[in-house]
Amino acid sequence: MSSSAVDPATTIKGRALVIANGTSRRGAAVLEPTLEQLRVHGLDPVVQDCGSRDDLAQAILASAHRCDRVVVAGGDGTLNAAAPALVATGLPLGIIPAGTANDLARTLGIPDSIPDAVKIIAEGHTRRIDLGTVNGHPFFNVASIGLSVDLTHVLTRDFKRRYGKVGYAFAALRALARARPFRATIKGEDEAVRVSTLQIAVGNGRYYGGGNAVERTAAIDDQHLDLYSLEFRQAWKLALLARSFRFGEHGAWNEVRAVRAKQFDVLTRRPKPVNADGEIVTSTPAHFRIEPNAIEVFCRK
Repeated sequence: MSSSAVDPATTIKGRALVIANGTSRRGAAVLEPTLEQLRVHGLDPVVQDCGSRDDLAQAILASAHRCDRVVVAGGDGTLNAAAPALVATGLPLGIIPAGTANDLARTLGIPDSIPDAVKIIAEGHTRRIDLGTVNGHPFFNVASIGLSVDLTHVLTRDFKRRYGKVGYAFAALRALARARPFRATIKGEDEAVRVSTLQIAVGNGRYYGGGNAVERTAAIDDQHLDLYSLEFRQAWKLALLARSFRFGEHGAWNEVRAVRAKQFDVLTRRPKPVNADGEIVTSTPAHFRIEPNAIEVFCRK
């Protein structure tokens, strides 16, 4: 991922580039309250409304020279789309959680309340976090193959608008009903193994899927990726792991392979789609790697 950081000498201090995805579930609704709160804290907002995720990175690149921070009002998919431009410009990221799951905000301890989220941005404390990539495509939370791809097909924009966070449970039941194991080869730093699995997931942050933990000790700045492979013959048995997934303890089960490394390769006989932060972005063969300290974000001390 190339770097073309903005020269701090040419930026305007206290001016925030505000990105809102008008097509997201709450993006449009939170825009005006966000602008109001930014002004309350003495920040001058410059608004860029993006009708699609494909326009988002370009909007940041086009206006980055006028601002000293980027504020994204949206969910994990919107933040994912912003990642390449954040790396390229080096501008710090402020997050206004406005999606269905808001897993990156949960990982960073950023509250759903707009006044509280803006206050964090205004206070100015930042932290550098890692970014995962799969075949060059970024992800903050998790990238996966198998069951979660079926889940993505069910979790359409209309579905999430209708059911909100509860929709994840409904969608999971539908995906489980038609899940079938597939064969893959997982190449880590020390070994290669062939598996029959329902899902291979590679996590960068701590949370994904509406609050499930990738691994109980995972952190978004630990400079490692956490892989798990669900090697169950029957999909219905995953229901037994519900509590374990919530707390990141599923690696203790014999049917779950858990590995920590800086990079992985996953190969399948036929190309299989790869989901990154809720969007299908590429297909196998898939190369996963960590980009340490890639992005600066505003968060609590």
